[in-house]
Amino acid sequence: MNSKQIRHSLLLVLTAFIWGIAFVAQREGGDAIGPLSFNGIRSLMGGIVLIPVIWLLDFLKLTKRRPKTKKEWKVTLRGGVLCGIVLCVATNLQQLGLNMGTTAGKAGFLTACYILLVPILGIFLKRKCGLHIWIAVALALVGLYFLCMSEELRIAFSDILVLLCALCFAVQIMIVDHYSPITDGVRLSCIQFLTCGILGTLLMIPTEMKPFSGGFAAWIAPFGSFNVWIPLLYAGIFSCGMAYTFQIVGQEGLNPTVASLLMSLESVFAVLAGAVLLKEYLTGKEFLGCGLMFGAIVLAQLPIGEKRSRSYDDN
Repeated sequence: MNSKQIRHSLLLVLTAFIWGIAFVAQREGGDAIGPLSFNGIRSLMGGIVLIPVIWLLDFLKLTKRRPKTKKEWKVTLRGGVLCGIVLCVATNLQQLGLNMGTTAGKAGFLTACYILLVPILGIFLKRKCGLHIWIAVALALVGLYFLCMSEELRIAFSDILVLLCALCFAVQIMIVDHYSPITDGVRLSCIQFLTCGILGTLLMIPTEMKPFSGGFAAWIAPFGSFNVWIPLLYAGIFSCGMAYTFQIVGQEGLNPTVASLLMSLESVFAVLAGAVLLKEYLTGKEFLGCGLMFGAIVLAQLPIGEKRSRSYDDN
């Protein structure tokens, strides 16, 4: 491994670290201003932050697939809007799950199930799924049992919401997988976040802001506290804006399997961040579930019996 690959590998670990801590920001920010408000505002922040990044990359002539024709712009816009719609559903399901009681660490691992779901969804697109994927799925199901099942053998509704969020992320990744080779990834991400933010804001107004029923004063009051702005700025600027850019730069020149494994460390950092920052300590049973799920994630990414041409990871 040369020095460039080492730098890029460290950049992807930093990306996973930023995404992992974002689960803590979501718990804190969502509790303060509401899940829809938090997601809508942070997504708009993420899109706005990427605008100067796009300009800088264009200025330095580092954009590899800058759209030039009307047709290329339509492809970029269509891909970004589709990704944004699915991302809006995914992030709001995740945020609702966190607000209803799923811990940051558990949410990190449940969300990571998208790495297993992507190849399964690929079957419907006539993509082969190796035996190791099915073994990984079985391993993940056992892990989910230990992680999510209560003593009464019931899975919490908040956990189900986060699992549905993982399914939506898998769909979003499939859309990105289709559009990313034919358009500029940073522009695709910018449109995605702006679309997600606009939709989230439209949902936020009647449900949480409630300006037509006298709820605006109560909604705006928490924004005077740093406890709201710190999670918002972190999730918007670092998680949405910076981390995605780091991912794009970091994946260049690395084996896709190695890149995916490095980024899947997001779930590990989510558990650690939840324990350190929120005192959300997991039980031994839940740690066993996390270990089994992480093992399944690693197994699913190994190129056993086939060559993987590109990574199926995102954020």
